[in-house]
Amino acid sequence: MQRLLVTGGAGFIGSNFVRYMLEKYPDYFIVAYDKLTYAGRLENLQDVAEKFAGRYAFVKGDICDGPTVEAALTEHKVDTIVNFAAETHVDRSLMEPGSFIQTDVFGTYVLLEAAKKLGLERYHQVSTDEVYGQVLENRSTETDHLKPRSPYAASKTGGDLMVLAYHESWGLPVTITRGANNVGPYQYPEKVVPLFATNAIDNQPLPVYGDGKQMRDYQYVLDHCEGIDLVLHKGAVGEIYNVGTGGEMTNLEMTHIVLTTLGKPESLIKHVEDRAGHDRRYALDVSKLRGLGWKPRHTCAEAIEKTVRWYAENEWWWRPIKSGELYKAYYAEQYGKRLSKG
Repeated sequence: MQRLLVTGGAGFIGSNFVRYMLEKYPDYFIVAYDKLTYAGRLENLQDVAEKFAGRYAFVKGDICDGPTVEAALTEHKVDTIVNFAAETHVDRSLMEPGSFIQTDVFGTYVLLEAAKKLGLERYHQVSTDEVYGQVLENRSTETDHLKPRSPYAASKTGGDLMVLAYHESWGLPVTITRGANNVGPYQYPEKVVPLFATNAIDNQPLPVYGDGKQMRDYQYVLDHCEGIDLVLHKGAVGEIYNVGTGGEMTNLEMTHIVLTTLGKPESLIKHVEDRAGHDRRYALDVSKLRGLGWKPRHTCAEAIEKTVRWYAENEWWWRPIKSGELYKAYYAEQYGKRLSKG
């Protein structure tokens, strides 16, 4: 396992994983494969291309495009696929669910077909805690029934089940990780922590859905990358592993950490109409992954603080995004009426 195709490699978690793996394993070759939609940006990898020339390649492509996928795998002699490529934002899935089904389900099928045809050493699926649905009591274990409640969660569930079906039907060597909410560098500012951080920097309102008491586990992205790395190398084929801090906090508590870190007033908080079907709580049991020797390096609070500081120090990265017409149109559609009503 030394030549990896990382799909969604120019996205948030994917780009962090590419950088992490190249830094840790000097004999690995990594291919970042990405469609470069709004959330996939070559700026996320510009230091990688310079620092790891000779051990890194970028291929622009859609995971739904079988011939392009297969060409990338054969040209670079790939032995392992790590699939981060996905439509990921719940709010967008409520606006346009079709693209989520196409990428998260059909795209997964295309990758699995290529892995089966070429006899790859491993196929790893990066999934989400949202496939379990809201968990009002206790914590989700890897054997729990899946109860997705949003189009995004349902599409990721479909992808997971397809991965397991290829393992059962054809013996494809697969593993799956289901991660809690990730935060860290290069996360597109539609997601809540970078959205709130960048809004607060500009003294703009922070639109908190409902009462803000939804519970989430916020994990630092490099902790998640370490967990995936461990599963790739020590995880059992055919198995699923939850990845998170094992802690949780309310969205309102997260919001206060953002404001405190930046020295901004609580008056920026604005409670707005909740989104449809908003899951009240996610909580993962991560004991299975801890059994492999993994533990997170950051608490939820530390992950949020570190992330907020990164956005404060890297305006070069997010200001062009938020000043663009594409982002402005999305923000107006998602929050315009909510903020006007309060």
